[in-house]
Amino acid sequence: AGRTCPWSQPVPVSQVTAEQLRAQGNALFQAGEHAAALAAYTQALQLCTGAAERAVLHRNRAACHLKLEDYAKAEADASKAIEADGRDVKALFRRSQALQKLGRLDQAISDLQRCVSLEPRNKAFQEALRALGSSMHEKMKTMSCTDSKVDQMFQILLNPEEKDADKKQKAAQNLIVLAREEAGAEKIFQSDGVRLLTQLLDTAKADMMLAALRTLVGLCSGHRSRTTAILAELGAPRLSAVLGVEHEQVSLAACNLLQVMFDSLKEGMQKDFRGKEDAVVLDSSKDLKLLIKDLLELLALEGASAHGRDNALNLLIKVVPRKSPKETNNSLSLWVIDQGLKKILEVGSTVCGAQDSLPVTENSRMSASVLLSKLYSDLKCDAERENFHHLCEDYVKSWFEGHELAGKLRAIQAVSCLLQGPSEAGNRVLELEGIMDSVLSLCASVCEVHQLVAVEALIHAADKAKRASFITANGVSLLKEIYKHSERDSIRIRALVGLCKLGSAGGTDFSMKQFAEGSTMKLAKQCRKWLCNETIDAGTRRWAVEGLAYLTFDADVKEEFVEDKAAMQAMFQLAKSEDRSVLYAVASTLVNCTNSYDHEEPDPQMLELAKYAKQHIPEQHPKDKPEFVKRRVRKLLAAGVVSALACMVKSENPALTNSCRELISRVFLALVQEAEERGGVVAQGGGKALIPLSLEGTEVGQTKAAQALAKITITSNPEMAFPGERIYEVVRPLVSLLHLQRTGLENFEGLMALTNLAGISERLRQKILKEKAVPMIEGYMFEEHELIRLAATECMCNMAMSTEVREPGCAGPGPGAGPPPAAAPSSLQVQELFLAEGSDRLKLMVLYSGEEDEKLRRAASGTLAMLTALHPPICKRIPQVVSARGTGGQRGGPAGPAQAALLPSQTTHWLEILQALLLSPSAELQHRGAVVVMNMMAAAREVAEQLIASEMLEILSVLAKEQDKP
Repeated sequence: AGRTCPWSQPVPVSQVTAEQLRAQGNALFQAGEHAAALAAYTQALQLCTGAAERAVLHRNRAACHLKLEDYAKAEADASKAIEADGRDVKALFRRSQALQKLGRLDQAISDLQRCVSLEPRNKAFQEALRALGSSMHEKMKTMSCTDSKVDQMFQILLNPEEKDADKKQKAAQNLIVLAREEAGAEKIFQSDGVRLLTQLLDTAKADMMLAALRTLVGLCSGHRSRTTAILAELGAPRLSAVLGVEHEQVSLAACNLLQVMFDSLKEGMQKDFRGKEDAVVLDSSKDLKLLIKDLLELLALEGASAHGRDNALNLLIKVVPRKSPKETNNSLSLWVIDQGLKKILEVGSTVCGAQDSLPVTENSRMSASVLLSKLYSDLKCDAERENFHHLCEDYVKSWFEGHELAGKLRAIQAVSCLLQGPSEAGNRVLELEGIMDSVLSLCASVCEVHQLVAVEALIHAADKAKRASFITANGVSLLKEIYKHSERDSIRIRALVGLCKLGSAGGTDFSMKQFAEGSTMKLAKQCRKWLCNETIDAGTRRWAVEGLAYLTFDADVKEEFVEDKAAMQAMFQLAKSEDRSVLYAVASTLVNCTNSYDHEEPDPQMLELAKYAKQHIPEQHPKDKPEFVKRRVRKLLAAGVVSALACMVKSENPALTNSCRELISRVFLALVQEAEERGGVVAQGGGKALIPLSLEGTEVGQTKAAQALAKITITSNPEMAFPGERIYEVVRPLVSLLHLQRTGLENFEGLMALTNLAGISERLRQKILKEKAVPMIEGYMFEEHELIRLAATECMCNMAMSTEVREPGCAGPGPGAGPPPAAAPSSLQVQELFLAEGSDRLKLMVLYSGEEDEKLRRAASGTLAMLTALHPPICKRIPQVVSARGTGGQRGGPAGPAQAALLPSQTTHWLEILQALLLSPSAELQHRGAVVVMNMMAAAREVAEQLIASEMLEILSVLAKEQDKP
């Protein structure tokens, strides 16, 4: 359903001469089919030997490349034509057009001048030269007056007497735009621009500061030396001070500038490491540490704004920990732990409303927890982890011991922060003498602030294995008491979440109920009630979602929740709000409602053994059966879950952790299980949201998102589901589903989706090739599972339309690689892969054309029809690879004997396979067989003689008379 037919259009008879192929290319070019014309000229080049004829074909290919906007290839082909004939004005003109588009105006003018000298009366050449000369003159003029413009802009901005706000705004905008171009950025830098921008920053006026910061972003982007110079002149303390200002937009702009600076310095370090100057590496490292040191200072600075502190935490999360475990150097994380761990805990231990507390937002403590978690995960050995634990313990003790009640509250808040982040460290400090007792005693405090801190600590400790039994024994009665008798909703709702956590200890196991019958439902009902109460602040309502995240392990709670549309929509609104700390709880609740967590079917034999040994056996709730799950998914879709998830994915907040991304991916995969729901998911932004999820996060999360993309691509029109350039971003996630560690279903869906994409355009086929998918697709053609084998064959059929592909053994730039080196491996026709020595590719296609499975025959014979039309030498090879009757033929496929062993063991003569196609009751198979025979007749006399010597002519004569099969 919705899949692109692997081979549906008639393929013309294989052309024998290069001249005929060239004529075909000319006709296609005139019809606007530039990609097809390029393919025809490319095939003609392979058959052509004369230098003059080859030059014409290169010139024609250059015209195609120009139309397809591939200017580098246009220049290369035109240059080959000019090498053969230096007086070829068409080739010279086409090369000048390509050079102009590539920005090499001086070389373009040189080619045009040569054209005019060869054909002085040609008005088109004269007009083109005049226009290009004028363009060149304008560019030179613009460059010459840029200096004065820069001065003028700064004068307007720095003149205190200039009252025209519009004029100032225009000057600021011009400066920002100029800085985005390398030439403009360099002019500003050389014109003493950094000093002038510093003056703009020092005005303390928001609009002037924004203009300066955004201009500095342009100056620093991708330029290490300028970044170093700017940092030296501005100074890290000034930048961190700007980050900490009250004005939110200015703080965000400063955050963006610092991010760009970090990227430029880090990139510089990597480049310089491969260079010669060791001293430069040290300089970059020194600059990075200078910036990070000031960010750490900002965290504990009382005068810094709350959002400035958040921005500093976000920057540290992005730039300090390693991006991948493959990077061996974690020295930056170790340095930050030694220099700034206690400063990060200062934010995490802040008690809102307490005297002398730091200004923080509702996201600050969550950001501190995420940073601590990432730093802890970046440690490589026990000694490093032990140092982390000691620093945390020392910090908590410093507040807990020798301080009054305020100090104990700070210590308990720090414990909460650690339990939410690196929980191992949290558990360690929770074991310190007196901490747990203080938590329990403060839960009964009459002061709301004290009670809030203690109850939250108890909640975070409740799901940690070491303390769960202790809290169940000591905390449940206390939490029940608080829940029943407290007059404050803010306290009651937190106590309720603690009860929810303890009540859901059995997870999805129906037989392990912690509370009396009906208690869980009552808790859930109260959570939904608070969630819908808009008079309560969002920070407090968030705890209601936390409670539901635990209670929805119970299927009865799930069923009631999806029936309550108001509660669902209230949760979705919270997910879109400024308080991003709710993201994980929302995602967890949705995973539970859609049953998208991992659950393995138990082995029946193991179940019997467990019963015999009288061990506990997990039981599934009756309402967790597939029909209930499908109904819940439909209810969630109707309530607007997709737009909420899309909004969550857009968040740049640290709360969107990799584990949170994985949960969202799981939910999306559950939402697209049913084909009829996929269109609605795409329409509400689901397709767009899945792409970043499939490229970043945990391996499981990326795979789930990629599988959801595959399901959408299989049943929807990909060009509508992923419009514009987005369709090319889908290729890499789909190719990742072909890796051997993926499941058979993931392999199958990946192949089906790639088949659909490969049938759309040459550019998509090239993208699939660049992601090195062809060897994997080819490997699955030898798969034992018939559906996977069929999907791979259909995919290869569509890929056979591609004009070129790298031999699987060739080294080429991998995904995300830069430009290939000068001596890049040669490219060859995809069709030539089927002629490679020792390869069973062609033999496999012929044999599959004779299999019993009609779908497999259709895909394989479609590929043969395509191959024999596009590459005549294949017609001669077919009788050689499948010639013996009742033998296995040659062995040793593209991946060696293991794959060759999977070939059909009893081969049939190639003539019998073609005759069987022509005699098939399926018109599609007859059509494919007829095209293959037609192409083979035209390819070579010896092949034609073998066809005529058989019964082929009689079969064709009968088919030619059938009126109902035109």
